[in-house]
Amino acid sequence: MRRWLFLMGAIIAEVTGTLALKGALDSPALYILVGLGYAAAFVFLSLTLRVGMPLGIAYGIWGAAGVALTAVLSLVLFAEPLTPVMITGIVFIMAGVILVEVGNREDDAHQTGPGVES
Repeated sequence: MRRWLFLMGAIIAEVTGTLALKGALDSPALYILVGLGYAAAFVFLSLTLRVGMPLGIAYGIWGAAGVALTAVLSLVLFAEPLTPVMITGIVFIMAGVILVEVGNREDDAHQTGPGVES
């Protein structure tokens, strides 16, 4: 459970830093939030890895969720477009992450199957 909480923290911190980067173009004081957001994202991501989540899974979910949240929140906060083509791209990114996760679970099942020492 901790790994998912740490990963959520990494996603929220990274999205916050990225959105602050856009806002900092008009309000330079937000660059402080950019730095803090990105630093916190990497701290949370490293904690996620430390408690045992595989790098490929953690990074894939972090990246896909970050792209999706940033796109949606950019629409809400900055009135940036979110076109059907962009939405399709986000869906494909998420599908790719799901496939990586499924592949990881299949690999785990093969490694812990009958006749394999743990």
